[in-house]
Amino acid sequence: MDTIKAVVFDWAGTVIDFGSFAPMGAFVETFSGFGVNVQIADARKPMGLPKRDHIAQMLAEPHIAERWEKAQGKKPDDDAVTHVYERFVPKNIDVVSAYCDLVPGAAETFDWLKSRGIKVGSTTGYTRAIMEKVLPLAKSQGFAPENCVCADDLTIGRPTPMGMYRCFLDLGVWPAGAVVKVDDTEPGIAEGASAGCITVGVALSGNEAGLSFAEFKALEDAERRAIRERVGAKLKAAGAHHVIDTVADLPALLERL
Repeated sequence: MDTIKAVVFDWAGTVIDFGSFAPMGAFVETFSGFGVNVQIADARKPMGLPKRDHIAQMLAEPHIAERWEKAQGKKPDDDAVTHVYERFVPKNIDVVSAYCDLVPGAAETFDWLKSRGIKVGSTTGYTRAIMEKVLPLAKSQGFAPENCVCADDLTIGRPTPMGMYRCFLDLGVWPAGAVVKVDDTEPGIAEGASAGCITVGVALSGNEAGLSFAEFKALEDAERRAIRERVGAKLKAAGAHHVIDTVADLPALLERL
C-alpha cells in the first residue's frame, strides 16, 4: 500500500450508472434522427472512447455506413461525424442526471482510499458539459475525486495515455507505476496501460456486461462466473493486470497487492 499514491477512476459503468446505460438511448435516438437504425449493441461496441471518436467508430461499421448512405445519399464522412456529435451531446446531457447513482460500494471505496492518504482522480469519455451535471450529483452521494479529465479537455484522448498524464500533473503523483487506473472499457484500460499504470478492469458493473444492478444481484453463481470470464478476457487483452466484479472489490484487491 505504501507504493500506491493515487487511484484514477473512470465514471460511467465504473463508479456511476451500473451497466452504463445513460448514453445508449441517446445514441439510438440521435442516429434515428438521421434516418439510421442502430441497436444498443452497436452503441456499446466503442464505449470508453471520447464520444466524437465513438461516433466515428459507429459510422465506420459497414452495416451502419450502408444505412447512412441510403438515408443521407452519401457515405459517412467527417462532416457526418460532426453532425451526429452535435445532436448527441445535448441528448446525453438531458438524460445523464437520471443515471448518476453511484455503483454500490463506490462511496465506501472512496472513503477507504482517502483514509489511507491515497489521492483519487478520474478520467472519462464524457464531455465537460456532461460532467458538469454529473460531478455535483456524485459529490452529494459521497464520491468527489480531486480532478476530472474530460474527453474534450484534450486534443488526443483514449486509448492514448494523455488523460493519465494530465492526472499525474493534477494530482502531483509519480511514477506511473504508483498509480492505479480502474475502468470498465477496453479503451479506458488501454489508457492506463499505455501510461504505465497498474490497471484494474471492472467486469460486472460496466458496459460490456450491460447489466442493471438488479440483474447483477439476480445472477446465479455460474452465470456470474461466465460473464466475469468473458468480460475479464477482453479487459485483460486490453492491458488489465487485475479484474474485479465492481468497484466495491477494489480495497480488498489493493490490500492483497
